[in-house]
Amino acid sequence: MVVANREPYLHERTSGGSLKVVRPASGLVTALEPVMRACSGTWIAHGSGSADRETVDRHDRVSVPPGEDAYSLRRVWLSEEEERGYYYGFSNEGLWPLCHTAHTRPVFRAGDWRHYQLVNERFADAVQDEVSGTDPIVLVQDYHFALAPRLIRRRLPRATVITFWHIPWPTAERFATCPWAKELLTGLLGSSVLGFHTQAHCNNFIESVERHLEARIDRERHAVVLGGRESLVRSYPISIEWPNRAAAETAPADECRRTVLADLGLRPDALLGVGVDRLDYTKGIEERLQAVDRLLERFPHLRGRFTFVQLAAPSRTLIERYRVLHQSVEDLAARINQRFSSGTYRPVILLRANHAPSAVFRFLRAADVCYVSSLHDGMNLVAKEFVAARDDERGVLVLSRFTGAARELTEALIVNPYDLEEASAALATAVAMPAREQADRMRAMRSYVAEFNVYRWAGRMLTDAARVRQHGRLADRLSMGLQPLEQGRGSEEAHG
Repeated sequence: MVVANREPYLHERTSGGSLKVVRPASGLVTALEPVMRACSGTWIAHGSGSADRETVDRHDRVSVPPGEDAYSLRRVWLSEEEERGYYYGFSNEGLWPLCHTAHTRPVFRAGDWRHYQLVNERFADAVQDEVSGTDPIVLVQDYHFALAPRLIRRRLPRATVITFWHIPWPTAERFATCPWAKELLTGLLGSSVLGFHTQAHCNNFIESVERHLEARIDRERHAVVLGGRESLVRSYPISIEWPNRAAAETAPADECRRTVLADLGLRPDALLGVGVDRLDYTKGIEERLQAVDRLLERFPHLRGRFTFVQLAAPSRTLIERYRVLHQSVEDLAARINQRFSSGTYRPVILLRANHAPSAVFRFLRAADVCYVSSLHDGMNLVAKEFVAARDDERGVLVLSRFTGAARELTEALIVNPYDLEEASAALATAVAMPAREQADRMRAMRSYVAEFNVYRWAGRMLTDAARVRQHGRLADRLSMGLQPLEQGRGSEEAHG
C-alpha cells in the first residue's frame, strides 16, 4: 500500500466536455508507478483532477492504469481550505524551502500546521479502511506525510511502515527553525524503515533526532530507538524503471531528432540543448538560461546554431514565489532571445506546459545535451531518464553537483550551476564532444542505471523491512513462550 499526495493518474474534463487521463509531472510518480504495476496493491492519494469524483466507485476507488487495471487508486478528498493549508501552506511554503538550500525563506503558520495534522490523520484513516489484515506493508511517501507513520502505527500496531523522504533533509541547525520539529521527528519515527537518497541526508536526520528527542541512536545499525521501538535509517538512492517503458515506446533517436528540429523550425545541423523540469526555484532554471546566455557570449560561433529548449511544467501557482519565478523565467528567455536572435533563429524556446512522458522522451532522445542545473535536489530523475532515452549512446549530460544523481552518474559533466563560467564551458564542451567519448560516457551511465534501477531501490527497502518484520515476529513468539515459564518459576519460588 502506497500513501502519497500525488496520484499517478488523474481525470480531467476538457473544454469540449470529454474526459481525459493525465499523468502528472512528478519524479515520485515516475519512480513508484512501475513498482505498483509490478506488485499490485493500493495507491492512496489526494484526488485533485476536475473529473476525479466522476470516475471512482462508491468506495472512492478506480483501477489503474486505464486498460491495464494493475492496481487500485483510492482517492482522498480535501476541501479548498485544507489543500491550501496542508499542501500549499505547510508542505510547500514551510517544509519545501526548509529542506532545500535554495535561498527561499520558509513560512510557518499555525493554521497551516493544523491542516497538515488533520490531513495526515485522514490519510491514516484511509490506510486503516483499505487494509484487509492486521499487518500490512505501507509505503509512506515524502514530506507531505511526516506525521502519518506514527498515526498508522497507532491504528495498526503490527503494520510494517516504510517511509521514504524524497527531498533533502537539512542540517540539524536549519531544521530547528521549524516550530514543530519535535512533532515531525516523532511522527517519522513511527516508521519501521526510514529512507533517504544519500547518507548525508541520513546523518542530518540522526543529528536532528539527537538535538530534539530523548532517543537512543544505534550508529552501528544506523537505527533510532524511541519509546522502545526501533526505526532503521538507511540511504536508498532512487532510480527509474529498466527496461524503460517510455523509452521503448519512443521512436528511434534519428527520427526523434528529425521531427523535433522540424517542429521547432530549426535547421538539420542545429545543436540542441534540453531542460525538463517543473517550474520550481530549486531547479535552477534561471541559472540554466543565464549559462546559455554566457555560452553565446563566450563562443560566438554557436550563435545561430545552438538552441536551448526548456520544457517547463507549471507548478504551485497559488504560491507567490512560484508566480514570480514563472514571470522571471519568461522575461529572461525574452531578453536572451532579443539579444541573440537573428532572422528565424531563437536561442531559447520556452515550452510551458505539462508534457506527457512520450513527449519528454522524444526531446531527450533528440538532444545533443541535457542540462540538469538543480540548486539542491534529493536525486533528480530527469538525469536518469536522459540516460535511459539514449539507446543510441549519444548525447551529453551536464549535471549539477548539488543533486543526488551527481554521486552516481559520474561520467556526466558535473558543474556548479551558480558558476556561469564553469556551466557555459561545460555546455561548449558537450556540443563539441567527439562521438566516441559520448558513447563511452553514455555506455557507462546506462550500465549503472540498468543495474541500480527502481526495482532494486524498492527491493532493498522491502528486504530491510522483511528483516524487521521477521525480527518482530520472533520477538513476539519468544515473549509469549517465556511468559508461562516465568510464571511457573514465580509460583515455585513462592511455594518454596
